[in-house]
Amino acid sequence: MLALWLHVLIVVSFSIRILLREDLAATTRLAWFMVISVLPAFGSVLYFLFGEVDLGHTASKRIAAVSKKIHAAGRDLQPGEHDPSDQIPDRFVPAFSYSHSINGFAPVSGNAVELMPDAQTARDRLIEDIDAARHQVHVLYYIWLDDETGTNTAHALIRAARRGVTCRAMADGLGSRVLVKSALWAEMRAAGVEVSVALPINNPIATILKSRLDLRNHRKITVIDGKITYCGSQNCADPEFRVKARYAPWVDIMLRIEGPVVAQNQLLFAADWIAHSGGSLADFRLSPERHDPGCIAQIMGDGPTERRRATPHLFSALMNGARRRVTISTPYFVPNAIVLEAICAAAFRGVAVTMIFPKQNDSWIVAAASHSSYRNLLEAGVVVHEFRAGLLHAKTLTIDDEVSLIGSSNLDLRSFDLNFENNLLLCDRAMTADITARQVDYIADSDLVTLADVDGWSRPRRIWNNAVATVGPIL
Repeated sequence: MLALWLHVLIVVSFSIRILLREDLAATTRLAWFMVISVLPAFGSVLYFLFGEVDLGHTASKRIAAVSKKIHAAGRDLQPGEHDPSDQIPDRFVPAFSYSHSINGFAPVSGNAVELMPDAQTARDRLIEDIDAARHQVHVLYYIWLDDETGTNTAHALIRAARRGVTCRAMADGLGSRVLVKSALWAEMRAAGVEVSVALPINNPIATILKSRLDLRNHRKITVIDGKITYCGSQNCADPEFRVKARYAPWVDIMLRIEGPVVAQNQLLFAADWIAHSGGSLADFRLSPERHDPGCIAQIMGDGPTERRRATPHLFSALMNGARRRVTISTPYFVPNAIVLEAICAAAFRGVAVTMIFPKQNDSWIVAAASHSSYRNLLEAGVVVHEFRAGLLHAKTLTIDDEVSLIGSSNLDLRSFDLNFENNLLLCDRAMTADITARQVDYIADSDLVTLADVDGWSRPRRIWNNAVATVGPIL
């Protein structure tokens, strides 16, 4: 009898808490109800650990204050006489306007954008730029390993700091947990590199009691002298990615950018740095140079302290502008209704939509949830490919040979609601053609997935996929 009353108390208490939250989507609320009702003890612990999107009162207040300053600074960077709004196709203006509303960063023209041919070249060019730096170097990575890539990058920062360049290096407390406790991190600090840990977990119990362990800074930002930035999916690690070597190589995409949009990425880095380490915006150089002709570009930063569901809404706005062709690559596909319906709606109205996923995913949970969406995608007319030559980690979106989006965001609920992310939105035919050509390379190393393949899945597999997808909103 006591066990029954305890069961009722747990279910009722947590159900009331869930009902009081107005930030939850109905699907997320329903998933929590189901877990807590079926497994009250386990479900209540799970909700306590992962149910609330909260960095803690003090941290949230501090980050909100910094974000307010960043938004104001973004508005001060308005393009003025170089406003490119009339150069953006009318059907994409709503998407760029929506992106502008998130961080206060407007689309700006005069950007020189270069697609790196591969991960090694991207890292070599980045280190060359650090070695040529005269004033400031800022780097932020979710995963920073002490492998060849990570060590070479650290040594480049050490060289820069020793010749008087202000170097600030930030790494996520979970993704880079080994590095921030390593001799290499200490060596950087001793050489004069200012180091900081984003969302540290020095005391896991305190973090659990005040916040969540899985709220992470997933950004990949490099800014050099306020004039050069890199944006894309590549962490500071070798493609062999030794912590998960069985899935290697990690296949990424990176852009090197010069121009006015660099200042926006600089502000995004500044927001993270000031929130965790202090200082002021006056410490960060905002002096990019225009390049004519150049791309129209715009930085979009997302995170749990920004507007909820900003990335799905931007994605939907972009998909609504598609008329001919959309190609998407993402390693992790656990979409909410906004994203899945936008993709299917585009395919139903005749847009040629192609999606590329890894054939072998490093997360078996994400793989199952992704597979649950395959039938809906295929029945809508979406072409699905699975990349077999490693883990396709590139997050890319190209639309109608005109607009593209790349960055750190996956099409999953973690990127939508829990991670701090950074992305670059471009309006440029030449650069979109280059990214599209890279997507074609991905497809060449992929296997086509058909409805017949999905029909051939066993009942246990289908049950498993759909069961995981049912609780997808709380993963």
